[in-house]
Amino acid sequence: MKSRPVLVATGALAAIALLSACSSTPSSTSPSASAGAGALSVVASTNVYGSIAQAIGGEDVQVTSIIDDPAQDPHEYEATARDQLALSEATVVIENGGGYDPFVDSMLSSAGNTGAVVLNAAEISGLMPTEGADAGDDASHTDDPSHTEDADHTHGADDGDGHDHVEGFNEHVWYSFPAMDALAKQLAQALSDADPADAATFQANYETFSGQLATLTTSVEDIKAKHSGEGVAITEPVPLYLLEAAGLVNKTPEEFSEAIEEGTDVPPLVLQETIQLMTDKAVAMLAYNEQTVGGETQQVADAATVAGIPVVGFTETLPDGDDYVSWMTANVKAVADALR
Repeated sequence: MKSRPVLVATGALAAIALLSACSSTPSSTSPSASAGAGALSVVASTNVYGSIAQAIGGEDVQVTSIIDDPAQDPHEYEATARDQLALSEATVVIENGGGYDPFVDSMLSSAGNTGAVVLNAAEISGLMPTEGADAGDDASHTDDPSHTEDADHTHGADDGDGHDHVEGFNEHVWYSFPAMDALAKQLAQALSDADPADAATFQANYETFSGQLATLTTSVEDIKAKHSGEGVAITEPVPLYLLEAAGLVNKTPEEFSEAIEEGTDVPPLVLQETIQLMTDKAVAMLAYNEQTVGGETQQVADAATVAGIPVVGFTETLPDGDDYVSWMTANVKAVADALR
């Protein structure tokens, strides 16, 4: 799967010196308000990872989420001077990787921050194919998301161009609870290394977060026990890790979801085939990416509604007022309710 290109405003990459002149300009950057004095600076590409960073770091971290607007398409992000400044001062940076947010590496390199620890969620997840391997080859990745050899690294100048997109890889790894557990564990270690005095706090926070993920996993396993093998349709692969963990089978033509994700027209026959899944009631639910809506996805959603098939909305960033756990709890409940 290819992500739509992320737009990086060239002017913003050179704008740190002009930051005071743009102080009234709205920014996507959203720093946490509860950090104490001397808190470590953590910058996350989206508020999904910002929420996880806050859960692990608590009052001992100052978290900045570059993309924090639920109405904003992360693929169309444009850099700002504030984001560049935040990255220049970061102790830890969390990016999704897998081609999803290459602007992070580009901006970090431009900022000259060679000391930040960069946690790449896609690499840490263990879900991404190894270099040179076919994404569809089961041998290309480990089944254990905690296998994270060399997943975190110190950012250097050679990383400035970001990660190459991995063809065939579903980069939306934040919908995998084992992947987020592995990320949180490495984050706790990175924060402990930077602030040994608070290491016990970071570890305790990780254990709490890990326990919450375990509860979510139990809920997903309950869905699997009742509905394993049932078919679902998607507009994009965003929630696939969650749906697959619940034992659900994606019946959507690959050409449909690829075209929607890449922002290209869906071939008419493929669109009709997807709509027919609804008409024939061949799927139990439609997973709908609410942040990428167009005429073709609306046609599929309308067909599902007419056929009485539940349409469950998913997003790529946190809704207002949610943290990662509450958001995923709502997502899991929505799937369970739709399949009843």
